[in-house]
Amino acid sequence: MMGFQQLDGVRRVLIASANPLFGRGLERLIRQQWQGRRFEIRVVGTMEETLALLESWLPDLVILDYDDRSLDRKRFMDLFVSGNRAMQVMLVSLQESGSVVVYDRRVLTPSQAEDWLSLSEPSGFQSPSSGKEQSFSMKHFAIAGSIVVVLTLATNYLLNTIQILPLQASVQAQPIDRLFSLQFMLIAFFFSLIVVFMGYSLIVFRQRAKDESEEGAYIKGSTGLEVVWTIIPIGIVIYLSYLGSLALAETRRVDPQAVEVKVVAGQWFWRFEYPQYGITSDTLYLPVNRQAHLRLTSLDVIHSFWVPEFRVKQDALPGENLERELRVTPTMVGQFKVRCAELCGTSHAYMESPVVVVSQADFETWISEQLQAIGADPATRGAKWAQTNGCLSCHSVDGSPGVGPTWKGLYGLTDHELADGSRVVVDEEYLRTAIVNPNAQVVKGYPANVMPANYQALLSDQQINDIIEYIKTLR
Repeated sequence: MMGFQQLDGVRRVLIASANPLFGRGLERLIRQQWQGRRFEIRVVGTMEETLALLESWLPDLVILDYDDRSLDRKRFMDLFVSGNRAMQVMLVSLQESGSVVVYDRRVLTPSQAEDWLSLSEPSGFQSPSSGKEQSFSMKHFAIAGSIVVVLTLATNYLLNTIQILPLQASVQAQPIDRLFSLQFMLIAFFFSLIVVFMGYSLIVFRQRAKDESEEGAYIKGSTGLEVVWTIIPIGIVIYLSYLGSLALAETRRVDPQAVEVKVVAGQWFWRFEYPQYGITSDTLYLPVNRQAHLRLTSLDVIHSFWVPEFRVKQDALPGENLERELRVTPTMVGQFKVRCAELCGTSHAYMESPVVVVSQADFETWISEQLQAIGADPATRGAKWAQTNGCLSCHSVDGSPGVGPTWKGLYGLTDHELADGSRVVVDEEYLRTAIVNPNAQVVKGYPANVMPANYQALLSDQQINDIIEYIKTLR
């Protein structure tokens, strides 16, 4: 770094790089090398600062970061050519090991500057943007891109053949599944894009044994790339939102000929009421290709109605004036299950009920059978009320243990022990109190505040009498 012009006996050195490590590293090396000599060093990080100091400070030596693509050599050339004195210019790359690689070092006059600055890179070195190197890079992009396409198609095929989604059995499931299919394709593409380029780089561009080549150029960033990877995801999200709104509109489409069903959820049962026919059932019967308008409510905590084959789900909320609705149009005859999709207590996992989709003729036959059953004897009706109101989800009728005492052999007991140590006779009065005020006489060995206390409002006196008559038969 000797032999350049000094205007006042003080060497002026300008170091230009957007990489702060470059400036600090070179400054440290120069100060160690020039101990005892008169010099000044200024380090700048932008093109504007560089051009300003070239004009005002008049440096003797300009050290440009060879790896910094943000330095606009054209602007440097315009200012340099307009001057009238020579200066020394060096293109330098600073390695992590602390070593310095000098690519070009020469004293330029204004008349020589234009030729030198018009070169894409210093003589003796291949430009990253040269034709040969660019062709080499495009070859790798073409290979990696082809692998991405193949892997995307294979992954998407796999996702669509392993049956991630259950059977499609409703009109509402169709637009939802189209959304799933699009998302599977996007998942396959982004998975392939990341894995392929990462794996390709690890294999093709790995450092091999005895490879002592220099590291690649320092790249600060790419505004264009950042804009692209911001705009594209935003566009994808907006498009998916649009498709989601169309799917939502389809699931809420109103059919005036829909079957009305009131769905009542409780711990831990489902009850289905058909107000058009005065029928109550613990099995949801629906006619195929006809919309069902489900009105959902809960007796205790939040539950969630979900038939996976129908795709749609809706919460059932406790409290008055909190009824929710859901519309489903089955497209396939068969048997399914309604599940609770909201954690609702200890037996949440077993809160299931059958869903039976039948033809319109079979649905009408089932309605007739249910209407005939309502007029049967009280014990038969009581068995139906007990089943449809969730009683049998806690009380067994065969003597097996449950959340509550078994009903088998319950009626007529003369020495029934309660939690407070007292003993009672199980007669009609006791059974009625146990139904309408279950916490008044808790049986020993069973927890309090488990059975809902609102059955007096849910059941008529006749239904309560029918349930008592049914319990009488379980001796």
